[in-house]
Amino acid sequence: MTSNTKIILGMLAAAAAGAAIGILLAPEKGSELRRKIKDGIDEVMEDVSELLALGKDEMKNMYKSAQQVEHEMES
Repeated sequence: MTSNTKIILGMLAAAAAGAAIGILLAPEKGSELRRKIKDGIDEVMEDVSELLALGKDEMKNMYKSAQQVEHEMES
């Protein structure tokens, strides 16, 4: 895992924790709180999906680079 990926994951985790704490400490009705939690989870899942897509692209690029190096070494 590259340092950029670690930074992104750390920021995502910190944002999720901050949002969860903020929601849980706010004085609201239960139904409103559940809706906010659901919306927060949906946003986190969307962010995770985007991060996984970036990771997939990065792995493809690394694989292509490794193939190029292998080809150059065979020549």
